[in-house]
Amino acid sequence: MQEDVKPSLRTHIRQARSVLPSPEQDRASSAIRDVLLTVPELEMASSIAAYVSVGNEPGTRSLLFALWKRGSYVLIPLVRSDGELDWASYEGPESLREGRYGLLEPTEPPRGVDAIKAADVVLVPALSVSSDGTRLGRGGGYYDRALARVGPAILTVGVVYDDEFVAELPSKPHDVPVRAVATPSGFHRL
Repeated sequence: MQEDVKPSLRTHIRQARSVLPSPEQDRASSAIRDVLLTVPELEMASSIAAYVSVGNEPGTRSLLFALWKRGSYVLIPLVRSDGELDWASYEGPESLREGRYGLLEPTEPPRGVDAIKAADVVLVPALSVSSDGTRLGRGGGYYDRALARVGPAILTVGVVYDDEFVAELPSKPHDVPVRAVATPSGFHRL
């Protein structure tokens, strides 16, 4: 698959997400939360790097709250102007504020770009994920740079709707694959 199709794939997926009815989005987000809360690595994780969903992404807010309430240390990214992700702790829904690109970010002190290395599990936003772990992101490369810091034994999980888990996606050498996918219909190790 050719690299130059990525922009059109992104547009297609964003359009499909934009017409997904809110009740269906809510059901899918709840199902993904329930799937992830039963994954053994997440059940045992003391530290989880995650993200706050925006727009029509599969929702993560109830998942973040559930992980935090059960005692997991949850790290959320802060977008830096140099193209890197910094990380800070999630201390509940009130600990978030609007940051760069309209993303919700933690108000806690930043822990540095290498804080992701301490995570036992990393949850990753995606527009699509293929069966070999190739992830189609928004195109800025922030998560590829962050995932390059994560050790090979750490579970990295792309979070997408069922129809966004596909057989094949274009990739480049700098693209860092994920090791699993969470969808409303289940958890898929790759």
